[in-house]
Amino acid sequence: MIPINLGMRAHDLVAKDRIELASKLQQYGLTNIQLAVKKSFPELAPSLQQITHGTASYLGDYLKSQGIKISILGAYVNIASFNDQVRNEAIASFCHHLTLARDFGCTVVGTETGNVAGSGYSVENFTETAYLRVRDAVIQMVTAAEKLGALVGIEPCLNAPLYTWQQAKRLLSEVQSPNLKIILDAANLMRPDNYQDQVKVTYEALDALQDDIVAFHLKDFIVENGHIKIVPVGTGLMDYTDLLKFAKYQRPLLPTSLEAVKEEHLAQSIAFLQAEYARL
Repeated sequence: MIPINLGMRAHDLVAKDRIELASKLQQYGLTNIQLAVKKSFPELAPSLQQITHGTASYLGDYLKSQGIKISILGAYVNIASFNDQVRNEAIASFCHHLTLARDFGCTVVGTETGNVAGSGYSVENFTETAYLRVRDAVIQMVTAAEKLGALVGIEPCLNAPLYTWQQAKRLLSEVQSPNLKIILDAANLMRPDNYQDQVKVTYEALDALQDDIVAFHLKDFIVENGHIKIVPVGTGLMDYTDLLKFAKYQRPLLPTSLEAVKEEHLAQSIAFLQAEYARL
């Protein structure tokens, strides 16, 4: 049986250096990571644009030697900001990550779109103006990626201009580049008014985006006081059946990363997913 290609966000583990990070990943049998250097090793990244090719090789070469693939290089930038300086710096930082991807041994540089106000809830995130601002930024990023042989991975999520799978599909259709891909986290598509139809939402997202999904993020959630609350994988309401079937039968070895699972819950969450995967 083809195994699940399971990994996690590196910064959900506490590791003082690359050696401890690799050791912990091996301990849990994980094969890939999403690495955001500034979040995991801030001393190696005074700023996003100060990450060097030397740092990329230092981390990428070692992790590869230990059997760990960097499946996504996390940029975590705000390309939706209505502040032009913030947005321009975000685009530049993302494009800088694209130039580093090869030295990290990685093809995909990923980010969410960010928030028009920087943080907090804003109805302006759901406007056409916000979407078009994101689309223009993505076009700039994809243009750089095409020249470098890298992929831009965009992750839809709530409270952002790309908040539904339909918006993600629209972006793909309008940008029209093989270098633009989607990082799908189905939990990001859940809202208090649709989570009870989550199987339908997940199925439709997979059906619409399947050719352009480059990785899965797996989170879990509960609904508390009318709001979505993220909880460790396997302890909430998320139905992973269609996601795991997709990763097992339609896109074997698709990088699949646990998200928002701290180390004290990690073994339990891994065991849960492996049992679900084996059952299908």
